[in-house]
Amino acid sequence: MGCAGNRIIQTPNMDALAAQGVRFTQSFATAAMCPTSRVSLLTGLYPANHKIEGFFTSIPPDRYRNTHSQILRRAGYRVGFVGKWGIGTDLPKQSYDYFQGFSGQGYYWEPPNPKHLTVRQADQAIEFLNTGPKNRPFFLQVSFKAPHVQDEGRDKPGIYVKYPYDPALKQMYATDVIPMPQTRDAAPLPDFFKPSLNCTREAPDFRPQTYQEAVKDLYRLVSGLDIALGRIRQALRDMGAEDNTVIIYTADHGSIYGEHGMGGKWLMFEESIRRPTIIMDPRNSSQFRGTTRDEMVLNIDIMPTILDLAGENIPPGVQGSSLIPLATGQTRPWRDQWFYQFHNEPGAPIVPSEGIRTARWKYIRYIKTIPMYEQLFDLKVDPREQRNLAAAPEHQTQLNYFRNRWQVWRGSLDGFNLTTRWSNPA
Repeated sequence: MGCAGNRIIQTPNMDALAAQGVRFTQSFATAAMCPTSRVSLLTGLYPANHKIEGFFTSIPPDRYRNTHSQILRRAGYRVGFVGKWGIGTDLPKQSYDYFQGFSGQGYYWEPPNPKHLTVRQADQAIEFLNTGPKNRPFFLQVSFKAPHVQDEGRDKPGIYVKYPYDPALKQMYATDVIPMPQTRDAAPLPDFFKPSLNCTREAPDFRPQTYQEAVKDLYRLVSGLDIALGRIRQALRDMGAEDNTVIIYTADHGSIYGEHGMGGKWLMFEESIRRPTIIMDPRNSSQFRGTTRDEMVLNIDIMPTILDLAGENIPPGVQGSSLIPLATGQTRPWRDQWFYQFHNEPGAPIVPSEGIRTARWKYIRYIKTIPMYEQLFDLKVDPREQRNLAAAPEHQTQLNYFRNRWQVWRGSLDGFNLTTRWSNPA
């Protein structure tokens, strides 16, 4: 986003949202995988406790009942969903008042419809807004596919088939030169990464010969999403609801675009786990508009934030925390560390990992490598994660601390109970 420091990308509507709201600069996914992170967004639970690790498993009924949409629907809200559901094979149409979701990854183009998917999703969001009763509160989740790769394009020549933007945006970025990632030629990673999808399937798009085209196509997809956001906000203005509608802009995870000589997500590198988070509440005092907060916030915080805004009780087992105190300028104790977990589906050539992230340090444990491999990064002096300190004698005390914290976190997550109030392990 432009508001996050990118001087080339054009995101005026995202930037306006940040200027009118609060942007969280340290926002992360507890697992950088679509369905796993999406279930954390819906339930407020760490992956270890919602147990969705693949594309074909639906949310267990006891967890689904306590998703933010279902709690709001029971409270009288009209609830809608548009876009990529991406969790299991059964679409929950019956539990929404308006549902235009799809399973799997979806398609940017669906002939004979001439409209790009992002445009269609904005149309559906606006239809939801325009067809509801005026005296009933509403909750709408719009889950854009953009800028996700089009999987079916991987086996076809050319970059556009993988990142098919709306041709109306073709001239955007035509004369720009996108800087190459600083860590593209970083020190080689261990050999066990080489057969992984990060290196075999994802990395080629971001090599020097394809980098400019790939990233410009990605930027066009993001700008298309930004235009859709602007259209939705205009619809809110047209219906007279702009002054009492809260907008949360976020994502399920980030992606590696050539950094570390890789592509894709899944791994605990910063590019993969970072995600945008903006909360724009027009009722907030003007003193909080256009501000930023630097606390570490997570995808599991979105669900309790939504319930807090609606004045609904947060279920006791929810592991995230409402962001509203931070968004309204309050100073209070906040998490000083959190747990990362990615467990791939059996047989998938992806390297599973777990780890601990603090404001300064990151510990990563590749749980299935033989022998087990660890990384330790001091993000204060090495924000691009180029020097692994796990084998450095002077950092063994720090390494042992995080090994112990990993065990403590695993024990706490293993002992989780949905009906008991959650506390981060001491």
